[in-house]
Amino acid sequence: MAVHGSSDILVDELYETTHQLRQFVETRLRAGGASVARLRALRMLARTEQPLRMRDLSEMTGVAARTTTSIVDSLERDGLVERVRHPHDRRAFLLRLTDTGRECHREAEEVDGLALAAATAELDAEDRAQLRSLLARIRKATA
Repeated sequence: MAVHGSSDILVDELYETTHQLRQFVETRLRAGGASVARLRALRMLARTEQPLRMRDLSEMTGVAARTTTSIVDSLERDGLVERVRHPHDRRAFLLRLTDTGRECHREAEEVDGLALAAATAELDAEDRAQLRSLLARIRKATA
């Protein structure tokens, strides 16, 4: 049952569903020492061919700079990310995955994929297409 946090029960249910889905995935990722936030950072670093500036990672993940710094510090402590000097700016550092970070990313993606598949298993192809269409209409209206 959705908590009435807005003036529209549909919006409340949408928020509650996304929150519950995130918690569902988060619980499964934590078992392997990961989290949704860490996976998002690892994912962005894995998808780029060049190391990223902290600011770029923050923008790509949609996370505040302070939060991104905390996430990166944690990833660095765990040996998953390393900071390297920027080739053109001696004051700046770039972020890149370590080999251990690449393996952790691969494993976390697998857990994420299995969790999301389990969460949406009751939806057939028609349900999925309809839900995607409805969500696209909401995104379009709010763009």
